[in-house]
Amino acid sequence: MTVDIAVIDYGMGNLRSVSKAIEYVAPECRVVVTNDPAVVEQAERVVFPGQGAMPDCMRELKASGLHAAVLSAAQTKPFLGICIGLQMLFECSEEGDTPGLGLLPGQVQRFPASLMQQADGTRLKVPHMGWNEVWQAVKHPLWDQIADGSRFYFVHSYFLVPGDQQIVAGWSDYPFRFACAVARGSLFAVQFHPEKSQAAGLQLLSNFVKWKPGLSGL
Repeated sequence: MTVDIAVIDYGMGNLRSVSKAIEYVAPECRVVVTNDPAVVEQAERVVFPGQGAMPDCMRELKASGLHAAVLSAAQTKPFLGICIGLQMLFECSEEGDTPGLGLLPGQVQRFPASLMQQADGTRLKVPHMGWNEVWQAVKHPLWDQIADGSRFYFVHSYFLVPGDQQIVAGWSDYPFRFACAVARGSLFAVQFHPEKSQAAGLQLLSNFVKWKPGLSGL
């Protein structure tokens, strides 16, 4: 069975919404939600979603037997991480003091209560939930036909502090600037949910389906 796009199922992702959104933008592709490492290994592209708590996600990933397949896919083929699927790629998270996959340098921290205040004194809630602007830090094929400052949908209490600013592909503000998209080689990952982000999110998913890493230098 030829699989164009594998959506990884380790028990913690918003899988139906993600797979349906990809099927919508790429009806010609075979999209499979799978917990089979062999399917992940032979798929042309891989999507790594996640939601919930970081300790639970890392535990379930290891228990599923998908750990090695995810590491390999993230380094060898077009790979899209979403939400916790971004956070898990890094070295560690403050949430449960949890080690991540360590593929990218940096750590994940909780939004600090002491800073959750706008200039006018309005308090901001945690989790950061709802629509927010995303500003593009680099020119990248996954940003094609997406206006800088487009709004995407977020749901998270923890944010990325990258150890290498060169991997930052996009950022948002809540209330301070934080990295919400990263890119390196054939890997792209976002803190927001493209599958819930209407036109801009669907465009990003469409760009991922068409992306040929290396041909444009990215």
